[in-house]
Amino acid sequence: MAGDTATAEQALAKIVRLAGARVMTADTVAAAKWGTKQPIDDPAREMTVLDRATTQAAKLGIDPATVRRIVEDQITANKTVQRALYAKWREEPFEQPTYHPDLATQVRPALDHIDSQLLIAIQQAQPLLHSPSCSALLDKMKATTSQALGLDAVHRTGFDQALTHTCPSL
Repeated sequence: MAGDTATAEQALAKIVRLAGARVMTADTVAAAKWGTKQPIDDPAREMTVLDRATTQAAKLGIDPATVRRIVEDQITANKTVQRALYAKWREEPFEQPTYHPDLATQVRPALDHIDSQLLIAIQQAQPLLHSPSCSALLDKMKATTSQALGLDAVHRTGFDQALTHTCPSL
């Protein structure tokens, strides 16, 4: 049992790290969309990501509702950071990105890779995600990871948002 707990804790730590990585990709997503007609909100793409995640969850034996709420939080967090960056760039034009990566060939594959790793981590963390100790452990891991990544206020907000429903209230 102790081995299962350690594995679940390691998986929760991986979920936290992946959430941090995904929040950091918001800068690249925003740079790809900046100055184009591509909106921050992309309901069709978001639905594709959610549908793919819940379908894969079912194949992996993970509760699709758990996966859906976690992935939705990841998407919401990414958009929160993008909006903050857009606001900053409008106020400070010298901060605007000069490089615009291709959304389809450069940005989305990176997000898809994070999302696939996230599913595996969720699968491994399942025993812990519904335990009374989940929230306290998650908070500790978030603090450590936020500091390690050197997240600024905008990215910390997104990071917290990305993990909002990881440990549902009991």
